[in-house]
Amino acid sequence: MRIFISGVAGFLGSHLADRFIEQGHEVVGCDNLLGGDMDNINPRVEFYSYDCKHRNSMLKITKDCDVIYHCAATAYEGLSVFSPHFITENIFQITMSLLSAAISNKVKRFVLCSSMARYGTQDEVPFRETMIPKPQDPYGIAKYAAELELINLCETHGIEWVIAVPHNIIGPRQRYYDPYRNVASIMINRLLQGKPPIIYGDGTQKRCFSFIQDDIDILEKFATDPRAKNEIFNIGPDDEFITINELADMLMDLLGIKKDVIYYPDRPQEVKLANCSCDKVRRVFGYEPKYKLREGLKDMIYAIQKKGTRPFQYHIDLEIDNELTPITWKEQVF
Repeated sequence: MRIFISGVAGFLGSHLADRFIEQGHEVVGCDNLLGGDMDNINPRVEFYSYDCKHRNSMLKITKDCDVIYHCAATAYEGLSVFSPHFITENIFQITMSLLSAAISNKVKRFVLCSSMARYGTQDEVPFRETMIPKPQDPYGIAKYAAELELINLCETHGIEWVIAVPHNIIGPRQRYYDPYRNVASIMINRLLQGKPPIIYGDGTQKRCFSFIQDDIDILEKFATDPRAKNEIFNIGPDDEFITINELADMLMDLLGIKKDVIYYPDRPQEVKLANCSCDKVRRVFGYEPKYKLREGLKDMIYAIQKKGTRPFQYHIDLEIDNELTPITWKEQVF
């Protein structure tokens, strides 16, 4: 098959490309390198340094592709409250551009990598695919809007679709010097620099983390498996639901470092309890995650140590600067 991957230089996209190349498929992809790195790109990928928002470019490079995986996204949930134009343009608009090109080129299947931000705050945790989404920040709203457009257009024009909902993916190649996202990698980068972890709020908000290979193992099946056609699947483990305080303690234990955590005020619209059930993907595909959290964090630590710590890069401008804007971003605290 010929498989197209947007965001192919990014964390998720590059690992997915490696898997399909290992299986003997042709992989073509693009990345604007906002959140990706050229070092992540497999040399066998037919790579284009294009931005997904340009439909004519997408039309050209998705020609003759059988399947599209849309991994490109400015996945900045918290930042979207303060840079909503930039974030939503690079979530919703780029999806429409790529989807329009895919339909024009008669791609057989379009796999959209969405986000658990689609769920927002629910009455029950873990989140299940049958729940009515209640996104509560611009990022989650844009992701859910992209899902609705995907279903509408694909069913109108006869294109198969799959919506994958990974959550809090961790692992090697994550952009650990990005101050706006990825709490585990931010903490590791700071701790390796001799700095204490920073936590928003009181640290009792809870998350479940997903090691990259546990997502790739199931995502690859979504390319052709008829059981995935026109379905939504949460992917990633759901059994290690921990507080951010516990995450900080676990990382300090793994590194043999003890620091007093620095606490900053809550970020607006942050969901307090966020975990996705993977019962559906277990039932349909026999899916079982292979990595425990400590094991995944060890691999992350090793990868960051190997590359070396880096100063945090504040590469996205704040559109809204007021009394609600986190001081960590305004004053570049990280």
